Amino acid sequence: MSEQTHAPGQGGAYSDLLTLLPDGTPVLNTGVHPMEQLLSMGAEEVLAAFKRSQQQDFLRVIAQLEEPGNPLNRLLGELREIAEKEPHNRFSELALFRPGALRELFIDLHNHVMDHPVWRHPFFLRIFEGDFNADELTLFAKHYFNQVKNTRQCVALALGRFSGVMPLPYGCLNERVSELAQIVLAQLLADEYGVGTHAVEDYPELHGLLGSTTHIVMYRNLFDGLGVTFQEQDVAMLPGVADNVLTQRLLAGDPRFTTVEALASVGLGMEWGVPEFFSLLLGGMIRWGWRNRAPLTQRHLIVFIAHVQYDVLHAISVMLITSFFNHEDDALARIKQATNTLMASRHAMMGDLYRHIFGADCPALGEIALAPEYHLRDRRIADALIEARAQVAPDRVIGGVAYRGSQTLPFVFSQGE
Repeated sequence: MSEQTHAPGQGGAYSDLLTLLPDGTPVLNTGVHPMEQLLSMGAEEVLAAFKRSQQQDFLRVIAQLEEPGNPLNRLLGELREIAEKEPHNRFSELALFRPGALRELFIDLHNHVMDHPVWRHPFFLRIFEGDFNADELTLFAKHYFNQVKNTRQCVALALGRFSGVMPLPYGCLNERVSELAQIVLAQLLADEYGVGTHAVEDYPELHGLLGSTTHIVMYRNLFDGLGVTFQEQDVAMLPGVADNVLTQRLLAGDPRFTTVEALASVGLGMEWGVPEFFSLLLGGMIRWGWRNRAPLTQRHLIVFIAHVQYDVLHAISVMLITSFFNHEDDALARIKQATNTLMASRHAMMGDLYRHIFGADCPALGEIALAPEYHLRDRRIADALIEARAQVAPDRVIGGVAYRGSQTLPFVFSQGE
């Protein structure tokens, strides 16, 4: 693998990440990112392109669902036939069986999520421009690691909400529908931990299992590229990061939130925006490395590369399974409420990172004329987050004692809430 670097404007290559055309235009190498011209695009172009591609991907899946020979179509058809023979079984009433309804649901929710201002947070925009130094990048890497380390646990918490004793209106299909949700979440969890299914004869030895290439392992490769020793990699959380970790855990696992909200929190709210902002982070780090001749390679940035590729697939699968639980009249509002909660928490986290890393303020969510459709309409998360803060180990959060008693919230509530 070549580690040779060239200054901007010269022909050649920058490590195995990009190739420079004769006119100095950087083109990302195969396997780095689906948009090879990423560094020549503006942030808004990147966001718009991903929004279009995600919609195209999901609409293609919907079209496949309508093909009679499609295996998923047959599976759903078999379940529908069973439901129609049982009085009061509501499975056949789901939107996915009404022509055009699933498409409309997806477009509505996708637009709602992707039009939120969090994906245009000043932190993402500044990083994408490569406007940082080595110390700032290292500080970001350490503190964002705390978010990455805790994300997969939320999927596990959500998975645990689905069981054979949960209340569903699908009669004899209750356990089967619950199982389908478990399968999708289990696959997402397996991808996060870098493990898969194994036959008895090739089941990994314990050393191999414990040596799985998890997202945490992938992330530590970034520290290798930045020269951060293992002992320096794990730091106490910023309060904004801790709030985001707790908010994700609460939405996924706390019984105050419904199962459809739990699914929305690990799918729509957590997966849809990841390819977009990880593209901005990845592009910015490559741009910075190229400009400064830093010895970064695909191996060092693999966690960002992988998230761009995998999270599109995760978002599609979780969106489909979420539609299985969209049977209550207020389900759509609850899904949007869950995504609003997560996006508000992420926005506050990125603001805390911005202040800590760059030593400057940036507007909070409540200071940017947030559209009313993104305001929270109840205070369940307020009470839950304040309670959860009080249980945090004080040495795991910067200013932990004060954090445990903090009443300040990162959310914007509707008037009267």
